[in-house]
Amino acid sequence: MGQHVTDWMKLAQKALNGERLTQEEALGVLAAPDDEVLPMLHAAFEVRKHYYGKKVKLNMIINAKSGLCPEDCGYCSQSIVSTAPVKKYSLLDKETLLAGAREAMERKAGTYCIVAAGTGPTDKELDQVIEAVREIRETMPLKICACLGILRDGQAEKLAEAGVHRYNHNLNTSRENYSSITTTHTYDQRVETVKTIKASGMSPCSGVIIGMGETDRDIVEVAYALRELDADSVPVNFLIPIPGTPLGNSSRTPALKALKVLALFRFICPSKEIRLSGGREGSLRSLQPLSLYAANSIFVGDYLTTPGQEAASDHQMIEDLGFEIETCAL
Repeated sequence: MGQHVTDWMKLAQKALNGERLTQEEALGVLAAPDDEVLPMLHAAFEVRKHYYGKKVKLNMIINAKSGLCPEDCGYCSQSIVSTAPVKKYSLLDKETLLAGAREAMERKAGTYCIVAAGTGPTDKELDQVIEAVREIRETMPLKICACLGILRDGQAEKLAEAGVHRYNHNLNTSRENYSSITTTHTYDQRVETVKTIKASGMSPCSGVIIGMGETDRDIVEVAYALRELDADSVPVNFLIPIPGTPLGNSSRTPALKALKVLALFRFICPSKEIRLSGGREGSLRSLQPLSLYAANSIFVGDYLTTPGQEAASDHQMIEDLGFEIETCAL
């Protein structure tokens, strides 16, 4: 039967009190009847509004190093097992990274995300990123997020010292489901990387990809794991099935299920930045505006190898909701 309408506000109050949802409550969010989505989102919005008001944070990605990746992640067009046609290039030079930062400013993004394919950065690549970061920090009011893979000893500290605010390293899925998605590195390596990020003083960003054959229980487990890791930002991606990848024939997450997932993450990680990320356009389609009643952050522009929505459309969506774009305060 699912939960009664009044129960959603009880979950919201529990989240605001800092209490963890029980597994039964969390699974009930994902299994709720579709006609419960609006009252559920209303409750999620009460939590979102408490911490973030009506502000929406904008982020922009630059694919700083494409393809050439030795990992076998089943969702990724840049992996060694993918036959998808993608551009392959080594790390972009400083001027190109700076041009990307200026583009982020034009799109009203407060955070600029430098993302590079691969297991982790070489010392030379790290130095290239650091050189660009220092100049961006000196010349633009942008927060910088780096996503360069698994970090070796001392690398996190160097990025933090250069002025990288945040580092992204997604768990992607539950511990139990992990080996069905990737075999060239482990779930525990990802967890340890997030802990290393936190210890360095950078803000940890870690999230999920929904739609990779996981169960509702897997979604709940990874949400709990991210709560325990205390990730400041939780990107929620919905799988974009890319032909040529092992998951290329997967179905997209239905729109109403996607909204339930976003509500769940707001209830489980109430004070955190819930970032609506890759795949939102294809899964949510015309229901994208509703997602911002649970999420408080989105990517603008293109993703790594797939196109995103026009920034102007996102700006209009935010305005139509009566929300406002969060300006960057360094």
